[in-house]
Amino acid sequence: MGIWKRAVPPDVFAENHATTLPGLLGIRLVEVGEDFVRATMPVDERHIQPAGILHGGASVVLAETVGSFCGVMALEEGWTVVGLEVNANHLAAVLKGDRVEAVCRPLQLGRSVQVWQIEIRRGDGRLSCVSRLTTVVREVRGG
Repeated sequence: MGIWKRAVPPDVFAENHATTLPGLLGIRLVEVGEDFVRATMPVDERHIQPAGILHGGASVVLAETVGSFCGVMALEEGWTVVGLEVNANHLAAVLKGDRVEAVCRPLQLGRSVQVWQIEIRRGDGRLSCVSRLTTVVREVRGG
């Protein structure tokens, strides 16, 4: 299991997000490695800006989704994360009809703060966005 303290299968991820923003945008978890997670998102009419290319905000949703998922999986039960800061550098346009793939790896796994690096590549493998998500670790309260 590598750095992961809990396991969430892709079908459970999909079920949990079916009616939330990640599900509505078609974000799919496709692989959990020893120290990384891979997710995909189509680029269709839901994701583009008027110029016909991937909207930067959709890339940020993908990055924050996969980073937050990783943050939770890297913690024991009873703990969660909330986003503190997310940034994104958009490096190459992605056209409607393509698909992007995000790979998330940790930069820092602290007791109170985590930092995740997310690389998003378009279908031809070119890096289209690099993002960093900082999360705060919190104890789960209530139900």
